Order: sequence, then structure tokens, then C-alpha cells
Amino acid sequence: MVSRVIPVEPFDLVVFGATGDLARRKILPALFRRFCAGQIPGGTRIIGAARSEFSITGYRDKLAADLKQNTSEKICDADVLAAFLQLVTYVPLDGSGETGWPALCESLSASGAERVKVFYFSVGPALFEPLAERLHSYGLTNAATRIVVEKPFGHDLASARDLNRTLASHFDEGQIYRIDHYLGKETVQNLMAVRFGNMLFEPLWNSQYVDHIQITVAETVGVLGREDYYERAGAMRDMTQNHLMQLLCLIAMEPPAKFDPDAVRDEKLKVIRALDPVEPYHIVRGQYAPAAGAVGRDLNYRETVDNQRSSTESYIALKTHISNWRWAGTPFYLRTGKRLKARSSVINVMFKDAPHSIFGEEAGRHANHLKIRLQPNEGITLSVTIKEPGPGGMRLMDVPLDMSFAEALGPEGSEPADAYERLIMDVVRGNQTLFMRGDEVEAAWGWTDPIIADWQARGDVPKPYESGSTGPGDADLLLRRDQREWRGINP
Repeated sequence: MVSRVIPVEPFDLVVFGATGDLARRKILPALFRRFCAGQIPGGTRIIGAARSEFSITGYRDKLAADLKQNTSEKICDADVLAAFLQLVTYVPLDGSGETGWPALCESLSASGAERVKVFYFSVGPALFEPLAERLHSYGLTNAATRIVVEKPFGHDLASARDLNRTLASHFDEGQIYRIDHYLGKETVQNLMAVRFGNMLFEPLWNSQYVDHIQITVAETVGVLGREDYYERAGAMRDMTQNHLMQLLCLIAMEPPAKFDPDAVRDEKLKVIRALDPVEPYHIVRGQYAPAAGAVGRDLNYRETVDNQRSSTESYIALKTHISNWRWAGTPFYLRTGKRLKARSSVINVMFKDAPHSIFGEEAGRHANHLKIRLQPNEGITLSVTIKEPGPGGMRLMDVPLDMSFAEALGPEGSEPADAYERLIMDVVRGNQTLFMRGDEVEAAWGWTDPIIADWQARGDVPKPYESGSTGPGDADLLLRRDQREWRGINP
């Protein structure tokens, strides 16, 4: 199966923080892969901007080495790499000062006013405001300007509102692209296709037929290299408030009137506003610690962040409800954590038992469940009940109907496009469907802040759990109290 590549018109893209880790590992390799696919035309200009002093040739040499390290060798040959590097230039620039801005203006001056100009803020949030102000004061903005802002979008509701006000003072909401790379994953977008493109599922997608839904984002890595940020943020701010919230919205939202950016985001916002507050006994916080006999600094959270009294959580499990007609009474269980047994992002939709079993108690209890694997091994599995083969009565068993992208879609399924490839091209095309709107971000913080405030008021301390486990034991009790169990964390 070959996907259709639709080239875009030539554009200018400036990456602020071009020598940083995100730009080197994700943003620039994504642009390179889109160039190799034939989607980025000649005449496009990619401008790296950062404090580091590089000549254009020196930066291109560094970028070539980074691309070889962060992309597949078979993606394209040396001639194509050389052609891509000719699109790239570099400007040493101080985001909070005046150094480099006249040179950036000169570099962009050759473009016509109608050309799309994308400014990617691959920098810390402290630089968002000075960058926005300087883009405006140096006359680099017009109707064709777009800015891309990386998370975190604030630290709480107040800071998110301040950030939104700052950006809104220089840009229209239609020019602001708040990027969450989870929304660019092929399987995440398939949530909408599965729900709204198949008559099989949508009639069952409600509290009458769905017993509960589990959303799991498990990581095997710790926080080494992100100590300062993570100690201030924790799992709730780093993952739950954004990544898990977005997955929850896509799995629970009502069908939009059309596949339109604001129509989709309106429905997501309704889900967030309908979320019930989380009771203290419906949430478990954890902090990873070494397993018996294990050695390594990053196996112990408190040692990694150099704070033996740290109360920052590296694991969250919680239960919440959505108070609307579709989902009234259906619990949603969310969990995410560092240093767990496997890297796995999965949504499990657990359907109810049949209302009456004609096969008797000896057949056992069986229920359908839909498993949507976001990473790794992207795909969808539907568990159905069949008769167990062989004589000896009507014995039932559950078997999977498995659609692995790697098997069903051929080579493109085995190597799906990176999320940043889709999202950056959507910015160039002006499609905001997979980006968060300002009111959506604020609503998410409005739900999250009271949870964090309650921990702080009670002096709550995270439960320790062993690195390489499935998390603290209290998380299992969270479901067992409801006569349910977590699905396994498997790669």
C-alpha cells in the first residue's frame, strides 16, 4: 500500500533552539524525511536559530551528522541529503536580546508577503514571550505567519492564562499551533477513524455497552537528563494534564459535525468540561525506587533528582467519570509512569458482559474488548468469544482479531511516519485539527489544579514502587475495589 504524498508550496520555517535536543532528534529529521518523500519542494528555506556560534557550513555539517544518527540509513541517499542541506541556513541569535535579529530579518526578506512563514519555538517557556515580542517588533509577522509552541503550556491555570494572553497580544488564535506530538501518531488519529468511520462501533460507544475504559502510557525510562524540569512538574503535569487528557478526549468525545479543526476541538473541550473532580481515594501517586539488588542511579527517583525528601510523583493512576448522557456511570481509569516494566501506550475499551448467558456457569464469564495500541507495535485488536475447539461440550474462549499496522499495511505500516512529520506539515497547510486551542489548555488545567492543590494541602507522599514493575500496589486496589483489573503492561 502506497500513501499519497501531496506536496506543499515553498515555505520558510525558522527553528528557534535549532541546536537543542528536540530540534536535533525530532524537528529537523521530520523535515528531512518529508523532503525525501517529495512533500517539501525546492525553494523552501529552513533557518536554524540559536545562541551557538556556527557558520552556515559548520551548521550544515553538524546537521548532516545529526540526520545520519536520527534517521534510517535507507530513507534516502547522499545526493538527496546534500539537496536538503542546501535548503538549510543558520543565524546565531539571542531570543531574549537583540543579537541576530537583523540578520534573521535579512534572511527572510527575499520571501514574498504571501509565503507561509513558520516560527517553531523549540525553546523553554520563558522565551515564548520575548520571541513573540521580537517577531512582532521586527515586522516578521503577517497573516501568513504561524508559530508552533511546545509544551508545557504553563505550569498551572494561572500561568496558562498568562501565556495565552501573551501569545494573543501578538497573534490570532488561528496562527498559534500548540503541539502535542501524541496527536500526530497514526494510531491516535485512527481513534477517530475507528469510531466515526465504522458503523460497527459507534452504536456501542456509550455507557449502555461499555463497562469501563483504561488508558495506559507506560515508560521504561526514568528522568535522568530532565531532573530539574521533572521535579517541578511530576507525572500529573508532564503527562496526565496533556497526553492522557488528549487521548481521553478523542476516545470519549461526541461526533463532530464535520472533520474541521474547531468542530473537533469544540467536542474535545466539552469532554474536559464534563469531567468529574477526582476524589482523593480515586487517585494513586507513586515514585520509583530500585528493585532488590538493582544498581544504577536512575533506578532511584530521589537519588536521580538529588532530593531525598522529594514528594514528586513519577506515577499516577486515577479514576474519573464524564458527566454526560453518553458516559454517565462508565469509569475511565488513567495511568502513566516512569521506570515501568515495558514501554507501552494502550487504550482498552472493555465492553460489558452479555446480559444473559445461555451456556451456563461452566462456560465462564466472557466479554469483548477493543485494544488500541499506540506504541510500540501500532495496531488494533478486538477480542471476541468463540467455542473452544474439540468435543466435550460448549466451552468458550476469547480470541483476538488482530490488525497490526506492520502486517496489514506493508512497509508503510512497519515504519509509520513520525508524529512530527504529520504535525509540521499540518502547520504549513494551516490545519489546526491536531493542535490544542487556548481554551482547551485552560480547561485541562482547571481540572488538574484542584487535584494538585489537594495533595499539597494534605502533604501527600507518593507510594514507592520497584523499577521494572507495573507500579505501586495501591493502583491495583483502585480497580479491585470495583471488581475490575488493569490490563497487563506489555510491549
